[in-house]
Amino acid sequence: MAIARALAKNPPLILADEPTGNLDSKSGDEIINMLTTLHAEQGITLVMITHDLKIAQHCQRIIHIMDGMVEEDEKVQ
Repeated sequence: MAIARALAKNPPLILADEPTGNLDSKSGDEIINMLTTLHAEQGITLVMITHDLKIAQHCQRIIHIMDGMVEEDEKVQ
């Protein structure tokens, strides 16, 4: 429901804090697929915060932060 509410006004940017948290694997995969499709088809910028490296691998850029400091900034795709 939160994602639908966020998309209601066609935002240029979506901030997603643990978008698959507390979901089963299938539902989590569906959410990630939906978000990456939105990015590809509508150009919406997604900023995802996650501890799950499997989720992070769907991103074009991964920034590792430790104790408030950027440790690594890598382009994936």
